[in-house]
Amino acid sequence: MTKKLTKHGNSYALVIDKPIMELLGITPDTPLELNTDGRCLVLTPIRNPEEQEKFEQALDMVHERFGHTMKRLAD
Repeated sequence: MTKKLTKHGNSYALVIDKPIMELLGITPDTPLELNTDGRCLVLTPIRNPEEQEKFEQALDMVHERFGHTMKRLAD
């Protein structure tokens, strides 16, 4: 997806489309952390600790159930 910046007062804004917001599970109120390596921007939703724990548990469950299969597919 290619995006252009939009003029917003004296600054520029990046509009995040609704399908992307839904995919990331974010709302306009979700705080985002912005990082850069000087060439790329990375926006990361800041989750509350309870949501982060729930996400990590789900990730662990997926890894336990499908990790071996994913490893075989990667090989």
